[in-house]
Amino acid sequence: MCLVLKILSALVSRFLFAVHGGLTVWRVVQVTGDASYWLLIMGVALLGVEMAITIKFTRNAEWKWFSPMVFLYLSTVIPSVWFLELNLLQVNQTSNSSSNADQLFLSRIHRTMGLDKLDNENWVKALEQTMLIILVIGRWLMPKGDMSRDQLSQLLMVYVGLGADILDIFDTFKEEQVKTNQAVIIVGLSLFSWALMQFPLVLTQTSHPKVQSKDECAGTQHREASCCSSDVFSILLTVGLQDGPFLIYRLYLMIYENVLNQLMIFFTCKNILTVLLELYRVVVVLCEQNNPVRRTQMNTDPSLRHSEQGDGETVETICPE
Repeated sequence: MCLVLKILSALVSRFLFAVHGGLTVWRVVQVTGDASYWLLIMGVALLGVEMAITIKFTRNAEWKWFSPMVFLYLSTVIPSVWFLELNLLQVNQTSNSSSNADQLFLSRIHRTMGLDKLDNENWVKALEQTMLIILVIGRWLMPKGDMSRDQLSQLLMVYVGLGADILDIFDTFKEEQVKTNQAVIIVGLSLFSWALMQFPLVLTQTSHPKVQSKDECAGTQHREASCCSSDVFSILLTVGLQDGPFLIYRLYLMIYENVLNQLMIFFTCKNILTVLLELYRVVVVLCEQNNPVRRTQMNTDPSLRHSEQGDGETVETICPE
């Protein structure tokens, strides 16, 4: 019964990704009039094969550190968003440089193509917003694999926060100083694509408990002191993939392009505060790892030895006396 529920949830989540990916590709074909763009649907078309491989070769119907399903979905959606946004850029540049007669001529062409019934900008905005909603819902519905419920809820909340920050990048494209600036829009789309690479990764995983001997424990402590833990790696990954690049991008828009509005100021301050807090968290984690006095106290006094538990899983490694 449990296996049936996992297969059902895997089917539903992949169905949502396939429907939204297909709709996004269909919109690209409609806007460009080129049927060859249907090749973009290959990513979501492989979801069936990916699901069969995942169920066959994994214990909990989902991979631990990486989600091929999300990656295949993004491989379809990201190029489609690029084509839609670049099409909007071309339309804005054309309307900005054309005379009134040219605009009237272009509007007649659009009517003959039936495009006057569809607002291209609203289509793009709706697809971008629903993409991030589908990512959260799909991650929620898909089998949680080795994650606990607490870890899954943390991951979903992280997704919601990331999505809000990413969507604001698209809002900057509507500014008068940006909407016809090809270089700025391409950089923004590149940052959008770069930030979405966080979604296939599962950054809340922890190791299972295991009891080690004294020698093994000493070796583990030495490795932890010399290497980045999963917490540090997760924080640095978030800074490198989103908060850092987004902060630089927004500062450039504010200083050089003179894009000043309430949302821009708010998200810039948010990025600054987030980067500072994340760097502070890295320092705290590294200091705790490199504190031999604290480690000695924890090894000699069992009352100081504590660990975080979630759904029966212990995060810290307990070393025997």
